[in-house]
Amino acid sequence: MLREDPLDGLAAEARAKLVAAAMPSWVEPMLATLTEERFSDPAWIFERKLDGERCLAFRSGGDVRLLSRNRKPLNDHYPEVADALARQRGHDLVLDGEVVALVHGETSFSRLEHRIEVADPRRARQSGISVTYFIFDVVHLDGFDLTALPLRDRKAVLRGSVAFGGPVRYTPHRNAEGEAYYRHACRHGWEGVIAKLADGPYVHRRSTNWLKFKCQQGQELVVGGFTDPRRSRRGFGALLVGYYRGEELVYAGKVGSGFDAQTLAELRARMDALAEPRPPFAGTGLPRDAHWVRPELVCEVRFSEWTPDGRLRHPTFLGLREDKDAREVVREEPV
Repeated sequence: MLREDPLDGLAAEARAKLVAAAMPSWVEPMLATLTEERFSDPAWIFERKLDGERCLAFRSGGDVRLLSRNRKPLNDHYPEVADALARQRGHDLVLDGEVVALVHGETSFSRLEHRIEVADPRRARQSGISVTYFIFDVVHLDGFDLTALPLRDRKAVLRGSVAFGGPVRYTPHRNAEGEAYYRHACRHGWEGVIAKLADGPYVHRRSTNWLKFKCQQGQELVVGGFTDPRRSRRGFGALLVGYYRGEELVYAGKVGSGFDAQTLAELRARMDALAEPRPPFAGTGLPRDAHWVRPELVCEVRFSEWTPDGRLRHPTFLGLREDKDAREVVREEPV
């Protein structure tokens, strides 16, 4: 329920953690850590892991700025979200959430990718692909930095400061029963669950106070080359992908499924513009007769497991990630 002053409901102990601060121009987002552990605990809350594009929203007066996790402006990509936030009543705030495309109630990154590529508000509105901004945190409100508040208190402030509806939604969560929610997520084909320490602060880095329970393996990988198409296929055969270990790009294998004809053509054009004579990957054992590219493109890949020699098993391409720099891509290791 909206409140005139969303901070009024805070207990004295929580109010003592508020810090007076000017509206920030940028907030480094908090990131979750992959884990193989599954647990239930009343000290934690559990949210659906959304398969979309991370988005921080900065509202000051009637002005709204949407930024990706690598500070890319998103207003022109998601104008309906910016408009919905601009129409909110007069709180100045910074919100954290995820923009998704829903297909029969399920998130689809491959469908969202076609909106990510559109940076013209008119074309975005006419694309036929609707998007939803699921908000899960608020880190600044009306001249106060909220990051030191416990998560449960930030959630309460969020519910009191935003009118949810249309393309702007509150991210629901469950209390305590993480294992049951994880089983529910996997049965329904979700990407997984995010476990969050209920009394934890918001920190501007990856943290074990937020944990990823993944139903399927998947992560971002860097495109370093491609193979020629075979038979009737056009564009290319498979992407050659890897991840950074220090300064070296480590080869992780081929990704040959998950592409439609449009994606094959568009990706081939982008890779041709990045052509390089030598492989960007370190080491040996690389495919012969491959085409190499400058390692700038980042893609999302789903796979069944890592093989003992560090290759992807049964990988599927989900889409390009425009919100992550290639040098940030490392192999996700569970804690």
